[in-house]
Amino acid sequence: MKNWKYFMMTSIVGSALILGACGNSNSESSKGSSTTSQTDAQAGENEKLEGKISGDGSSTVAPIMEAIVEEYSAVQPKVQVSVGVSGTGGGFEKFINGETDFSDASRPIKEEEAAKLKEKNIDYTELKIAFDGLSIVVNKENTWLKDATADEIKKIWLEDGKEKKWSDINPKWPNEKIVYYSPGTESGTYDYFVNDILEGKDIVKSATLSEDDNVLVKGVESDKNAIGYFGFAYYVANKDKLQVVKVDGVEPTHDTIESGEYTPLSRPLFVYVKNEAVKNNSVMYNFTEYMVKNAGPMAEAVGYVKAPEDVYKEDLAKVEKLKK
Repeated sequence: MKNWKYFMMTSIVGSALILGACGNSNSESSKGSSTTSQTDAQAGENEKLEGKISGDGSSTVAPIMEAIVEEYSAVQPKVQVSVGVSGTGGGFEKFINGETDFSDASRPIKEEEAAKLKEKNIDYTELKIAFDGLSIVVNKENTWLKDATADEIKKIWLEDGKEKKWSDINPKWPNEKIVYYSPGTESGTYDYFVNDILEGKDIVKSATLSEDDNVLVKGVESDKNAIGYFGFAYYVANKDKLQVVKVDGVEPTHDTIESGEYTPLSRPLFVYVKNEAVKNNSVMYNFTEYMVKNAGPMAEAVGYVKAPEDVYKEDLAKVEKLKK
């Protein structure tokens, strides 16, 4: 058990996480943290279930969901929960096509996505599970970009038809070509960055795009002139390989994200569930209830920031209402 801790230490996210009956409920799992003790206590309150459910979506949300699914497999070993990691947009596509029961997202659902769900008579509920601080990262050998203004971040990343050098942004910086690594276009992190930071304008065309945040980590790690961005948990898991850039003097930390001081790069993380699946499938209801009750501790465990308790209480009320 606790493979999610190893997952975050090594920052390895597969293209899909398929977790179910682990068969490894050894004595060590009963000795775990206070979080484990709480989930073990909850296990006695749940009837044993059997079945399959599936989700897909954000790579940013993936570490939280992997932790939740791993812990849930100890409570319900005969339930198989499969979770793909194809980006927020890709996850919503599968959600709309009826391929999944829930969708992980690092941005709110778009109007056009909601409209497609309505066309197919699919009702859904939005659950807020944590907060993230989108982190701007550079190579460890970068000695010039320790702190940037929000305006400088925009200038670095906006497409202007030219090949950019660091000195184009600030004449004191090196006369070297900037190398870019960005989440892919299916990523909610990409959408958030383009819409909220670049104000809807085009990102540099020369950027290497990938839905796999580990590709971005390796890219920035291997090039002195590289810059990238992704969720806070991925920076935390790779801080020995990268350095984070302060924005307007504020570094992304648990405290600055929680307080809202780290702006404009703080954002909520979501899970969207299909109402019919929660209502008619006891396995889906049980998993969703478990997820909401444990999202806060699991978010903290993998490097994100839990939402206020009132948020989880409201979400739990939403889930319980669906079952009635």
